[in-house]
Parts: sequence; structure tokens; C-alpha cells
Amino acid sequence: MNVLILGSGAREHALAQACAKSPLIGNLFVAPGNPGCATIAQTVSVNPNDNARVVAFCLAESIDLVVVGPEGPLVSGLADDLMAAGVSCFGPTKEAAKLEGSKGYAKDFCREFGIPTAAYRRFRDPNEAKAHVHKHGVPIVVKADGLAGGKGVVVAMTLEEAEAAVDALLSATAGSDERAIVVEEFLEGEEVSFFALCDGVNAMPFGSAQDHKRVGEGDTGPNTGGMGAFSPAAIMTPELTQRTMREVIAPTLRGMKERGSPFRGVLFAGLMISPHGPTVIEFNVRFGDPEAEVILPRLKDDLLPLLLACASGTLPSHTPRFYSDAALTVVMAARGYPGEPVRGSRIRGIEDAEADPGVVVFHGGTREVDGAIFADGGRVLAITAIGNNVAEAQRRAYEAIDRIKWPEGFFRRDIGWRGVGRREE
Repeated sequence: MNVLILGSGAREHALAQACAKSPLIGNLFVAPGNPGCATIAQTVSVNPNDNARVVAFCLAESIDLVVVGPEGPLVSGLADDLMAAGVSCFGPTKEAAKLEGSKGYAKDFCREFGIPTAAYRRFRDPNEAKAHVHKHGVPIVVKADGLAGGKGVVVAMTLEEAEAAVDALLSATAGSDERAIVVEEFLEGEEVSFFALCDGVNAMPFGSAQDHKRVGEGDTGPNTGGMGAFSPAAIMTPELTQRTMREVIAPTLRGMKERGSPFRGVLFAGLMISPHGPTVIEFNVRFGDPEAEVILPRLKDDLLPLLLACASGTLPSHTPRFYSDAALTVVMAARGYPGEPVRGSRIRGIEDAEADPGVVVFHGGTREVDGAIFADGGRVLAITAIGNNVAEAQRRAYEAIDRIKWPEGFFRRDIGWRGVGRREE
């Protein structure tokens, strides 16, 4: 099989690594990819957001399957264009991708199909939103309606923070017909990233992880795209997994089918787990980043047939097998992130970090010049380690990071604290 993976981050590097292991793989391309991807696949200068160019490349290279990493191309309808050209795509149609493309759409969808989610209201007028905030008090959550790269959510602990969030998130889309925010109740509990493979009719669980969104240790500072993660999430017991499939995933597939937009791809449910069970915080329609970097290395089965089965509507009945080992990834980011990252600093020691056979360094925002690696983004590297439990994976990941020489980078030292604290493994 000839496969094209779209994207340029650590998630795509992890996808490429998993696909490259398959005995079914023929030519493996990543567009545009990064220096890490280039070690295991052919990187090509095709813009993932240029639908026509992607389709033309697929036809020219006899691509059998396209795996879409980021959400942008899916929301813009790339899957529709590929299918119209006769190319299989792992990822939902434009209509189905609204589950991630619009927070308001997703909330309305949950309400219509009885999927547990936080109480909410949608607003376009800042004064109405602020009046709602004052009526309900804090803490309260303010979300941008559209895509925001993981940074469009503010958990406001004071009225001043909430009002500032309303102004900032509405002004970010000023002049757009889609200008809107969602204000919802604050939920207490434990957050989990839950993944399910879907073929439009059937679904199967595909692992869980716990992400660390805040930029600072102790879960402080602004939200980011993710500063690290670990898998599996011990709180997702077999019973809770079954309940999530029954109360969240199954009605989502049923609802999308009823709306004429069967969901094919991976459904990523961001959940809040409380004594009452799972509640949907948000939906994503692609693999998470950095969750992909801890879930895919734990997969025992061949990934490629599973992706193809989702795209072709032929998902098998047996669930994928995962190794019992834990995986933990720590993101190294460039100074300035999640604001404007400082680009161009040289990174040394990646090979030393990977000297441990249980460690892999996934490239995110990097570029290569004459064999040297330089920072070229916000989240630059994802150092992933495998261990018998979260504590061992954590120790190995940080030992690897200590071998990387990059003074201009930073990272959190407490990734995995919840898993280590449990000692559940």
C-alpha cells in the first residue's frame, strides 16, 4: 500500500513510525513532514491545506490511503475531495468534522442526541455573554467556537478573567460570520482523552491518555496544545470504557449517521470523569498531539489495516491489542510558547537521548540545515519513553531529556504526576 500522511508535527512522526512497521506498506510519504519523518518516510513539499494539490499528488503517486493528521484539512473538506477522486481517506467528511470545527455545533449535537455534556450557552454579543457570566458566577469556562489550536479555552476563576476571555475570544474572530463563543459550566473531576476508531457504523475503543494542557508546572499558566501526556489512563477501567462507548461514542455515531454524515476516522472525546460518569468536554476528529505519541507506541497490532478499515467501512469486530507497558511523553517547547516562539536555535543531543532503546524523540517544530537540527515552531520535540509503569516511563523520559542540549528550550518537570501518584501499575 502507498500511504500519504498529512502534517508536520510530532503526531505525524508517530503515525509515520507506526505505519512504517506494517508489512503492508509500500511507498510512505509525509507532507510536508519534518526531519524526524524524513528518517522513515519520503517527505514532500505539499501543503496539507491545498486540497487540489493533495488530490493531484495522490493520483500521480497511486496513493491507496491518506491519513490526515491535523484538523484543518478535515474541517475544510479534504476527505470529501479525496473520496470524490477515488482515494481512500482516514478522516471524516467536512460535515462530520464539524464536531471539532465548531464547539457550538458539538454542544448542540450532544444535547440533541442525549450525550452527557456541561450546561452551556452560545453567544455572539459580548455584553450578553458577560451578563450570563455574572448571573452564573465563577469558575466558568469560555471557549472559542472555531478551531484555535488547543488555545481557545479559558477556565476563568474570577469575573475579570471571564470578561477578558469573552472579549479576547470574540475579538479573535471579529468580522467573521462565524464569530461566536461558548460559555459553559465548570466541571470538576479528572480529564481523560479517549479514542475510538469508527467506520461510519461501528466503533471500537483505541486507547486512552491524560494530557497536560497548561504551560507551567502544577498545571499553571495559559493553555497550550499540550505539554506532555501518558498512557494508559488508569481511571479508564474496563467498566468505564464500556460506559463511554455506550453513552458517548455509540450515540455520536448514530447521530452522525442520522444526519447523513457517517463518521469515519478516529473520534477523540475529551472527557471529564466524575462520580457521575463520563461527560464530554469537547470532541476532536483526529489523533491528539501529544496523545498520539504515547498511544501509538503501545499498539501491538498493525496500525495500517485498522486505518484502512475505518476508511472503507469494514472495521473488524475484535478490538486492537496494546502492550501493558506505560508510555509517557514530555514536550520540549521553544521560549515564548504558547505566545510567539523563538525560532532558529540549534538543538544537539537527540541521538544521545535515543540511546536508550525504550526512548524515541518525535520531531514537532524542527528543521534541518546541513545535518543540524534547529527549532522552527512552538512545540519542538516530544520525548517519549516506555516503562513497566508510569513512574518508570517518566524517569526514562526525563533522563533522555537531560541528554539533549538546547538552552533555548523549556519543558515541564511534572508530566505524569497523576499517574505516578496513583502507583496503579
